[in-house]
Amino acid sequence: MNPYVLSALLIGLGLGTTVTFASSHWLLAWMGLEINTLAILPLMARHHHPRAVEATTKYFLAQATAAAMLLFASTTNAWLTGQWEIQQMTHPLPVTMIIAALALKIGLAPMHAWLPEVLQGLDLTTGLVLSTWQKLAPFALILQIQPSNPTALILLGLTSTLIGGWGGLNQTQLRKVLAYSSIAHLGWMILVLQFSPTLTLLTLLTYIMMTSATFLAFKLSKATAINTLATSWTKTPALTTLTPLILLSLGGLPPLTGFMPKWLILQELTKQDLAPVATLAALTALLSLYFYLRLSYAMALTMSPNNLAGTTPWRLQHTQQSLPLALTTTMSLLLLPLMPGITALVAP
Repeated sequence: MNPYVLSALLIGLGLGTTVTFASSHWLLAWMGLEINTLAILPLMARHHHPRAVEATTKYFLAQATAAAMLLFASTTNAWLTGQWEIQQMTHPLPVTMIIAALALKIGLAPMHAWLPEVLQGLDLTTGLVLSTWQKLAPFALILQIQPSNPTALILLGLTSTLIGGWGGLNQTQLRKVLAYSSIAHLGWMILVLQFSPTLTLLTLLTYIMMTSATFLAFKLSKATAINTLATSWTKTPALTTLTPLILLSLGGLPPLTGFMPKWLILQELTKQDLAPVATLAALTALLSLYFYLRLSYAMALTMSPNNLAGTTPWRLQHTQQSLPLALTTTMSLLLLPLMPGITALVAP
């Protein structure tokens, strides 16, 4: 792709998200989401592979449906209450429609079916953008909506954690596994959204950090399926040692960073007298942990056939930038001891 075109698309991607962040009017927020979607579509289809084109088409249809629902809901709210401001969503009908539209935008269950298929058709770099940056603008809108009844968000969160864990069990493609991981993590964020928005933001930032480390690690070792993980040790021995730890951090095991948000969310749900919800969420985390352990096993404890062609790649120089990978990996593994300071910073 022409570097000038690529720069324009990346600027459009940032501009769309920024417009949504800065808007207090539903039309402006919708405009930002549309700019964002239109900027990423050429990035998704830039390899001109049939799977990439198919993934781009599916993504466009899902996002267009969500945008139409959002516009219809905001118009309905203006018709019922006379208000276009995001903070003035008071009527339950448009609030429910807006939540459904934004759930479709980010891939919350049960509106999640497009996400694994779309992510599977993309390369790892674009998949990373889709899994991290594209979640920010819809989340900024969800955080500003305060429905009077939290039952809908709790049901969405529990469904997402369950489907995100269950759906990833039988997958052999890494991008689909990461898509179901994304669905499960979004479920945890939505669960606690009503009770502690700052905790939701902390969970989102931790998720972005860990997912970035995972995508960059798989990109460096050129792994797209579980079977190819066994050859990673011949290409990047040091990274092969660290990647299982990143995956276990995604699963939420102590003493790694990923344990922090899950611990705090379970604590907050218990404080809100929602111990059954916290118990169910913790049980669904075991499903996700299973497929993270499966990936870790394939990477760390499975040896590929030892031939001369397979043992030489580690000698070759990598041209990929490894600083972002080093930073995100370090943060994914070592931030848990700083938890008291981090929670003090984000506490209202």
